[in-house]
Amino acid sequence: MFATSPPPPHLPADAALFLDFDGSLVPMAPTPDSIVVPAQLVPLLSELRALLGGAVAIISGREIAVLDHYLRPLQIPCAGAHGAQRRDAKGQQCGDAPGDISAVVEACEQLALAHPTLYVEPKQSGVALHYRRDPSLETLCLRSLQSMLAHRPQWTLLRGKRVLEMLPVGASKGRAIQAFLQEAPFAGRTPFFLGDDSSDESGFAAVLAQRGVAIKVGAGPSAASHRLEGVDAVYHWLQAACTQLRMLSNLRQPAEVQP
Repeated sequence: MFATSPPPPHLPADAALFLDFDGSLVPMAPTPDSIVVPAQLVPLLSELRALLGGAVAIISGREIAVLDHYLRPLQIPCAGAHGAQRRDAKGQQCGDAPGDISAVVEACEQLALAHPTLYVEPKQSGVALHYRRDPSLETLCLRSLQSMLAHRPQWTLLRGKRVLEMLPVGASKGRAIQAFLQEAPFAGRTPFFLGDDSSDESGFAAVLAQRGVAIKVGAGPSAASHRLEGVDAVYHWLQAACTQLRMLSNLRQPAEVQP
Protein backbone atom coordinates (compact mmCIF):
# COMPACT_ATOMS: atom_id res chain seq x y z
CA MET A 1 0.00 0.00 0.00
CA PHE A 2 1.16 3.53 -0.73
CA ALA A 3 0.42 7.04 0.50
CA THR A 4 -3.31 6.60 -0.23
CA SER A 5 -3.60 4.30 2.80
CA PRO A 6 -6.14 5.66 5.31
CA PRO A 7 -5.19 7.08 8.71
CA PRO A 8 -5.34 4.59 11.58
CA PRO A 9 -8.53 4.01 13.56
CA HIS A 10 -8.92 5.03 17.17
CA LEU A 11 -6.95 2.98 19.65
CA PRO A 12 -9.35 0.66 21.52
CA ALA A 13 -9.06 -0.14 25.22
CA ASP A 14 -8.16 -3.76 24.38
CA ALA A 15 -5.22 -2.82 22.15
CA ALA A 16 -1.64 -4.03 22.48
CA LEU A 17 0.47 -1.12 21.26
CA PHE A 18 3.90 -1.69 19.68
CA LEU A 19 5.95 1.36 18.71
CA ASP A 20 9.10 1.86 16.66
CA PHE A 21 11.48 4.50 18.04
CA ASP A 22 13.63 6.36 15.47
CA GLY A 23 11.60 7.97 12.71
CA SER A 24 8.32 7.20 14.48
CA LEU A 25 8.53 8.57 18.04
CA VAL A 26 11.75 10.54 17.55
CA PRO A 27 12.71 12.54 14.44
CA MET A 28 15.64 11.20 12.45
CA ALA A 29 18.98 12.98 12.91
CA PRO A 30 22.30 13.02 11.00
CA THR A 31 23.71 10.39 13.38
CA PRO A 32 22.01 8.03 15.86
CA ASP A 33 23.54 9.81 18.86
CA SER A 34 22.36 13.28 17.79
CA ILE A 35 18.62 12.68 18.14
CA VAL A 36 16.43 14.95 20.26
CA VAL A 37 13.72 13.11 22.21
CA PRO A 38 10.49 15.15 22.39
CA ALA A 39 9.72 16.25 25.95
CA GLN A 40 6.22 14.78 25.81
CA LEU A 41 7.34 11.26 24.91
CA VAL A 42 7.97 9.77 28.37
CA PRO A 43 4.78 11.20 29.95
CA LEU A 44 2.79 10.04 26.93
CA LEU A 45 4.16 6.50 27.09
CA SER A 46 3.50 6.38 30.84
CA GLU A 47 -0.13 7.38 30.37
CA LEU A 48 -0.66 4.95 27.49
CA ARG A 49 0.69 2.11 29.63
CA ALA A 50 -1.72 2.95 32.41
CA LEU A 51 -4.69 3.22 30.04
CA LEU A 52 -3.84 -0.02 28.19
CA GLY A 53 -3.14 -2.16 31.22
CA GLY A 54 0.60 -2.16 30.59
CA ALA A 55 0.31 -3.46 27.00
CA VAL A 56 2.78 -1.01 25.41
CA ALA A 57 6.21 -2.00 24.06
CA ILE A 58 8.99 -0.36 22.06
CA ILE A 59 10.16 -2.38 19.04
CA SER A 60 13.40 -0.81 17.84
CA GLY A 61 16.72 -1.26 16.12
CA ARG A 62 18.32 0.38 19.16
CA GLU A 63 19.69 -1.76 21.95
CA ILE A 64 17.52 -1.97 25.06
CA ALA A 65 20.12 -0.20 27.22
CA VAL A 66 20.14 2.72 24.78
CA LEU A 67 16.34 2.92 24.77
CA ASP A 68 16.36 2.97 28.58
CA HIS A 69 18.84 5.86 28.47
CA TYR A 70 16.60 7.95 26.23
CA LEU A 71 13.38 7.03 28.08
CA ARG A 72 14.65 7.26 31.67
CA PRO A 73 13.28 6.96 34.27
CA LEU A 74 10.73 4.87 32.38
CA GLN A 75 11.48 1.18 31.75
CA ILE A 76 8.94 -0.64 29.64
CA PRO A 77 8.85 -3.87 27.64
CA CYS A 78 11.21 -3.58 24.67
CA ALA A 79 12.56 -5.47 21.72
CA GLY A 80 16.00 -4.11 20.84
CA ALA A 81 18.40 -4.65 17.95
CA HIS A 82 15.51 -5.56 15.62
CA GLY A 83 14.35 -8.35 17.89
CA ALA A 84 17.76 -9.81 18.76
CA GLN A 85 17.10 -8.59 22.32
CA ARG A 86 13.82 -8.62 24.22
CA ARG A 87 12.67 -7.60 27.70
CA ASP A 88 9.22 -8.76 28.75
CA ALA A 89 6.68 -7.12 31.04
CA LYS A 90 8.25 -8.83 34.07
CA GLY A 91 11.61 -7.23 33.28
CA GLN A 92 13.23 -10.49 32.17
CA GLN A 93 15.63 -10.01 29.28
CA CYS A 94 16.89 -12.49 26.70
CA GLY A 95 19.05 -12.36 23.59
CA ASP A 96 22.48 -13.61 22.62
CA ALA A 97 24.78 -13.04 19.68
CA PRO A 98 25.70 -16.23 17.78
CA GLY A 99 29.42 -15.49 17.75
CA ASP A 100 32.14 -12.89 17.95
CA ILE A 101 32.06 -10.26 15.20
CA SER A 102 34.67 -7.92 16.64
CA ALA A 103 36.60 -8.31 13.38
CA VAL A 104 33.57 -7.03 11.47
CA VAL A 105 33.21 -4.06 13.79
CA GLU A 106 36.90 -3.27 13.33
CA ALA A 107 36.58 -3.50 9.55
CA CYS A 108 33.59 -1.13 9.64
CA GLU A 109 35.57 1.32 11.76
CA GLN A 110 38.46 1.18 9.28
CA LEU A 111 35.98 1.91 6.49
CA ALA A 112 34.69 4.89 8.47
CA LEU A 113 38.23 6.19 8.89
CA ALA A 114 38.56 6.24 5.10
CA HIS A 115 35.08 7.76 4.71
CA PRO A 116 34.43 10.03 7.74
CA THR A 117 30.77 10.60 6.88
CA LEU A 118 30.05 6.97 7.78
CA TYR A 119 28.89 6.18 11.31
CA VAL A 120 29.54 2.81 12.94
CA GLU A 121 27.16 1.67 15.68
CA PRO A 122 28.51 -1.44 17.45
CA LYS A 123 25.96 -3.52 19.37
CA GLN A 124 26.08 -6.55 21.62
CA SER A 125 24.12 -8.45 19.00
CA GLY A 126 25.51 -7.00 15.77
CA VAL A 127 26.73 -3.82 14.13
CA ALA A 128 25.06 -1.07 12.11
CA LEU A 129 26.80 0.95 9.41
CA HIS A 130 25.05 4.27 8.75
CA TYR A 131 25.60 6.20 5.53
CA ARG A 132 22.79 8.74 5.93
CA ARG A 133 25.24 11.68 5.72
CA ASP A 134 26.46 10.45 2.31
CA PRO A 135 23.98 8.18 0.51
CA SER A 136 26.46 7.78 -2.39
CA LEU A 137 28.38 5.34 -0.15
CA GLU A 138 25.54 2.82 -0.12
CA THR A 139 27.08 0.48 -2.71
CA LEU A 140 30.48 0.53 -0.99
CA CYS A 141 28.90 -0.27 2.39
CA LEU A 142 26.73 -3.01 0.94
CA ARG A 143 29.59 -4.77 -0.83
CA SER A 144 31.81 -4.49 2.24
CA LEU A 145 29.28 -6.03 4.60
CA GLN A 146 28.26 -8.71 2.11
CA SER A 147 31.88 -9.83 1.87
CA MET A 148 32.11 -9.95 5.68
CA LEU A 149 28.96 -12.10 5.82
CA ALA A 150 30.14 -14.57 3.20
CA HIS A 151 31.64 -16.94 5.77
CA ARG A 152 29.32 -16.16 8.69
CA PRO A 153 26.14 -18.19 8.09
CA GLN A 154 24.70 -17.39 11.52
CA TRP A 155 24.42 -13.73 10.58
CA THR A 156 22.24 -11.87 8.11
CA LEU A 157 22.11 -8.39 6.59
CA LEU A 158 19.21 -6.03 7.19
CA ARG A 159 18.72 -2.91 5.07
CA GLY A 160 17.05 0.18 6.50
CA LYS A 161 16.90 3.91 5.85
CA ARG A 162 20.49 4.63 4.78
CA VAL A 163 21.78 1.99 7.16
CA LEU A 164 22.96 -1.60 6.84
CA GLU A 165 22.97 -3.88 9.84
CA MET A 166 24.33 -7.31 10.67
CA LEU A 167 21.89 -9.33 12.80
CA PRO A 168 21.67 -12.90 14.07
CA VAL A 169 19.73 -15.09 11.64
CA GLY A 170 16.10 -15.31 12.75
CA ALA A 171 15.98 -11.97 14.56
CA SER A 172 13.17 -9.68 13.43
CA LYS A 173 10.70 -7.20 14.80
CA GLY A 174 7.89 -9.49 13.68
CA ARG A 175 9.14 -12.41 15.78
CA ALA A 176 9.53 -10.11 18.78
CA ILE A 177 5.94 -8.94 18.45
CA GLN A 178 4.74 -12.54 18.12
CA ALA A 179 6.56 -13.41 21.35
CA PHE A 180 4.98 -10.49 23.21
CA LEU A 181 1.53 -11.54 22.00
CA GLN A 182 1.95 -14.89 23.77
CA GLU A 183 2.45 -13.18 27.14
CA ALA A 184 0.55 -11.02 29.59
CA PRO A 185 -0.45 -8.23 29.36
CA PHE A 186 -0.35 -8.38 25.53
CA ALA A 187 -2.03 -11.76 24.96
CA GLY A 188 -5.63 -11.64 23.75
CA ARG A 189 -5.44 -7.99 22.73
CA THR A 190 -5.71 -6.41 19.27
CA PRO A 191 -2.15 -5.60 18.15
CA PHE A 192 -1.24 -2.19 16.72
CA PHE A 193 2.27 -1.63 15.35
CA LEU A 194 3.60 1.71 14.18
CA GLY A 195 6.89 2.04 12.25
CA ASP A 196 8.57 4.01 9.49
CA ASP A 197 11.24 1.79 7.91
CA SER A 198 11.57 -1.29 5.73
CA SER A 199 12.86 -3.10 8.84
CA ASP A 200 9.36 -2.65 10.30
CA GLU A 201 7.68 -4.68 7.55
CA SER A 202 8.07 -7.96 9.46
CA GLY A 203 6.27 -6.30 12.37
CA PHE A 204 3.47 -5.16 10.08
CA ALA A 205 3.11 -8.71 8.78
CA ALA A 206 2.95 -10.06 12.33
CA VAL A 207 0.11 -7.79 13.46
CA LEU A 208 -1.84 -8.17 10.21
CA ALA A 209 -1.68 -11.95 10.65
CA GLN A 210 -3.44 -11.41 14.00
CA ARG A 211 -6.07 -9.12 12.41
CA GLY A 212 -4.36 -6.13 13.96
CA VAL A 213 -3.52 -2.67 12.65
CA ALA A 214 -0.24 -1.85 10.87
CA ILE A 215 0.63 1.84 10.63
CA LYS A 216 3.32 3.13 8.27
CA VAL A 217 4.88 6.49 9.24
CA GLY A 218 5.89 8.59 6.25
CA ALA A 219 6.22 7.84 2.55
CA GLY A 220 7.28 4.69 0.78
CA PRO A 221 5.79 1.35 -0.18
CA SER A 222 4.51 -0.80 2.67
CA ALA A 223 2.20 -3.66 3.51
CA ALA A 224 0.80 -1.52 6.35
CA SER A 225 -2.95 -1.05 6.32
CA HIS A 226 -2.83 2.58 7.51
CA ARG A 227 -0.52 5.58 7.36
CA LEU A 228 0.53 8.68 9.27
CA GLU A 229 2.47 11.51 7.62
CA GLY A 230 5.32 11.84 10.12
CA VAL A 231 6.40 12.08 13.76
CA ASP A 232 4.12 15.06 14.47
CA ALA A 233 1.14 13.09 13.16
CA VAL A 234 2.13 10.15 15.37
CA TYR A 235 2.01 12.35 18.48
CA HIS A 236 -1.32 13.84 17.44
CA TRP A 237 -2.77 10.33 17.03
CA LEU A 238 -1.33 9.05 20.33
CA GLN A 239 -2.51 12.10 22.27
CA ALA A 240 -5.99 11.74 20.76
CA ALA A 241 -5.90 8.08 21.80
CA CYS A 242 -5.11 9.07 25.38
CA THR A 243 -8.01 11.51 25.43
CA GLN A 244 -10.46 8.92 24.14
CA LEU A 245 -9.18 6.16 26.43
CA ARG A 246 -9.49 8.47 29.44
CA MET A 247 -13.10 9.18 28.49
CA LEU A 248 -13.85 5.47 28.14
CA SER A 249 -12.20 4.80 31.49
CA ASN A 250 -14.29 7.50 33.17
CA LEU A 251 -17.47 6.08 31.68
CA ARG A 252 -16.66 2.69 33.17
CA GLN A 253 -16.15 4.16 36.64
CA PRO A 254 -19.18 3.60 38.91
CA ALA A 255 -21.03 6.79 39.74
CA GLU A 256 -20.63 8.08 43.28
CA VAL A 257 -23.61 7.44 45.54
CA GLN A 258 -24.99 10.72 46.80
CA PRO A 259 -25.89 10.86 50.50
